[in-house]
Amino acid sequence: MSQEWFEDDARADRIDTQLWRRILSHARPYRRPLWAMAISGLVIALVDVALPWVTGRIVDDATVGGGTELFRWIGIYIALATLFAFVVYFFIEQAGRISTGFAYDVRKKGFRKLQELSFSFYDKRPVGWLMARLTSDIGTIASVLPWTTLDLVWGTALVVGISATMLMLDWKLGLFVLLIVPPLGWVSTIFQRKLIDSQRRVRRANSKLTAGFNEGIMGVRTTKSLVREEKNLEEFQVLSTDMFGHTVQNALQSAIYLPMVMSLGSVGVGLALWQGGVKVGLGGLSLGEMITFMNYATLFSMPIQELAARFTQVQAAQASAERLQTLLDTEPEVVDSEIARASLAARKEELANAGVVLEDRFGADEDLAAILETAPDGHAEEIHEIEFRQVSFAYNPSEPVLDRVSFRVRRGQTVALVGSTGSGKSTVVSLLSRFYEPTSGEILVDGVEYRDRSLDWWQSNFGVVLQTPHLFSGTLAENIRYGRLDATDAEVEAAARQVGADSFVRELRDGFQTEVGEGGSRLSTGQKQLVSLARAILADPQVFIMDEATSSVDTATERLIQKGIERLLSGRISFVIAHRLSTIRDADQILVLDHGRIIERGTHSELLALKGRYHHLYTNQATREDAERALAAGQQP
Repeated sequence: MSQEWFEDDARADRIDTQLWRRILSHARPYRRPLWAMAISGLVIALVDVALPWVTGRIVDDATVGGGTELFRWIGIYIALATLFAFVVYFFIEQAGRISTGFAYDVRKKGFRKLQELSFSFYDKRPVGWLMARLTSDIGTIASVLPWTTLDLVWGTALVVGISATMLMLDWKLGLFVLLIVPPLGWVSTIFQRKLIDSQRRVRRANSKLTAGFNEGIMGVRTTKSLVREEKNLEEFQVLSTDMFGHTVQNALQSAIYLPMVMSLGSVGVGLALWQGGVKVGLGGLSLGEMITFMNYATLFSMPIQELAARFTQVQAAQASAERLQTLLDTEPEVVDSEIARASLAARKEELANAGVVLEDRFGADEDLAAILETAPDGHAEEIHEIEFRQVSFAYNPSEPVLDRVSFRVRRGQTVALVGSTGSGKSTVVSLLSRFYEPTSGEILVDGVEYRDRSLDWWQSNFGVVLQTPHLFSGTLAENIRYGRLDATDAEVEAAARQVGADSFVRELRDGFQTEVGEGGSRLSTGQKQLVSLARAILADPQVFIMDEATSSVDTATERLIQKGIERLLSGRISFVIAHRLSTIRDADQILVLDHGRIIERGTHSELLALKGRYHHLYTNQATREDAERALAAGQQP
């Protein structure tokens, strides 16, 4: 598992205001609710400042006999308490809306970004890393956003309001309470760096743990078949212990920080209580004023404690924000070239102009008809020839995978790629599909460099059956229809018949409405292969790629597939990779690859006549298959 993407956090040791401005830009749709939260915080702060004052007046009026003035202050107190309760309900409701809406929007942006990114992005990042970005990280940020807005306004307003009121009541006592501010600032600065670094380690450990958990689930069949449960448990235990250690360390630092803030606040309150008591005894303060002041002194540390706690949470969320923004800022490596973008823009303008002409005139328009025969990038819609010209590629610059590969294939022809594991077969079709792009050399489409064609148009003309078929949760019909979303039920069933998939579908109780399970878990590998083929056929592609397409299918099923494929490939360009060389005898061109180079090329009969690598592979495989058939026949009763 690659470790570099667990180390991608920024190394900031303070609150990154620029980062948070970017995160807040995703909350623009919730500006009004956020302003409402801010106003709520201000109202609550004003009520918090007013209540001790009213309490003091009630005490003073009660000590002198009360009367109507006492009841008036009691009424004001009840009104303020009612307002407080209403505003608390309001901001809790708004916080829920903001948090849920923000998480929904950003998850959608994150998922859209993942759909846009190139295959190379997924090569370097484990699934657990991606899952953590779109789940726990977004959840952390979404929960912090509204409450930080509220506490920042409420805490700041309350500290300012209480400070001003205490100084107005008795400036000397007020200074005793305010003495805690400088040491509190010093303590916060010391702990700021520790908490940010600690939270970053927690998030990194969490990503590793999530990745390990995901791999354990995805590979459970392999684990059980090899009896490696204990080994997996040991590896997971290491990750879990690492997560535990970092979490405990972070919790310990937070546990030290908040009590220190509370202790500093208590020192200020104690000094004020001592001096205030002396003044009451000397008649310098009334009992009500003393109670009012002590309420303020006690209350003064509360917003500071809340802001300190919120500060800790913001630092925790900053680790999440760093990673989330890193994902959102990542750009796909495979994109339309400047030439392709210019061609697309010209095509759009051409269609717009043609639309105006069509609207002004009735009847056929030859110019418009010619336009509609072209692709979205202005080039010809039909693909007649694909050429690899001295194509080289390397996932890692020091380890080339393809070395100056050249070949040409025309419409209606089939190219078969043969070679041992790691020879470069799958890389050829990955480059062809523009999942990656050549390190050097050219891939030409009717003489045009394929990077100068529209990426969407190019990939939409491919029907790809990957080596490991993947099905989505849903029904068989939905999985086949994924090849063309507007296909009718009849077209879905016809595609299934072409590859022989209808033979096993008919045996299912719910037919095409059968649920396939997550990843197609309720189907056999061969059945998933058939569904994958039907999906590709339904897309009606110009170029068809079968990467090990029948390697997991029994011989009888393979014959059904081959019959359907023979009908399908007529008039199309096709590329086939197969372990069973008997399936590619009719290919127009067979390319034998070894360590990224084409070492033999020709038809089946031509390569057999060479008596080279292909002849060796074919005769060995034919001998083995004959022996297997003979053994199977001998075991029959």
